[in-house]
Amino acid sequence: MSASPVLITGGAQRLGRHCAERLLDDGHPVIISYRRERPELDELRRRGVVTLAADFASEAGILDFIARLKAETRSLRAIVHNASDWAPDTTGDEAGTNFERLFRVHMQAPYLINLHCRELLEACSEPQRDIVHMTDYVVRKGSKKHAAYAASKAGLDNLTLSFAALYAPRIQVNAIAPALIMLNEGDDEAYAEKARAKSVMEMVPGPGVIYQSLRYLLDNRYVTGVTLPVDGGRHLR
Repeated sequence: MSASPVLITGGAQRLGRHCAERLLDDGHPVIISYRRERPELDELRRRGVVTLAADFASEAGILDFIARLKAETRSLRAIVHNASDWAPDTTGDEAGTNFERLFRVHMQAPYLINLHCRELLEACSEPQRDIVHMTDYVVRKGSKKHAAYAASKAGLDNLTLSFAALYAPRIQVNAIAPALIMLNEGDDEAYAEKARAKSVMEMVPGPGVIYQSLRYLLDNRYVTGVTLPVDGGRHLR
């Protein structure tokens, strides 16, 4: 248990929400950012989670979030960069705008938060402080339909190495690279079967495997600058 909260960006749903709830179960205070209001936030607030609205699609929005975060807490035990935008590529006039938004959400926001919130991590009285970047399996292979997404996640993966070297030994910086972890509402069995077939483990594991990976990083004092693949052995297909 830590008195300093863990920050999870994009913590209102799916993997971010699951990790927030599990951290609460383990006794850690939690702060999350969220892009828009949704019913799930009420339950998180009831459990004591601090929820901060954030627009990471602009530099001004990122800096505004950082200012409000610093007004909320004097220290952080960890930062988990989970905010993400799974936007497909476009070929029209909006292509450049789409790429810029993904760059800001996946790279600029973590970059600026890491820089400006270093003091919050160093103020934590615990012996371990962490930054964890949530990247993606597609960093390894690219994507025909989500090239901008894959490129910006690859940039986030590289930031892991830079910040790990910069912040050692006081702050550990690592990444988790998931493949498909959860199905979406409306995904039919045909889609699920196709998804399972992409890995040698032949399963859609659910969000628990991500929390296990996050817990490993938060509990291990001798790991930094690494990316943990959580993909069911896709590279073996």
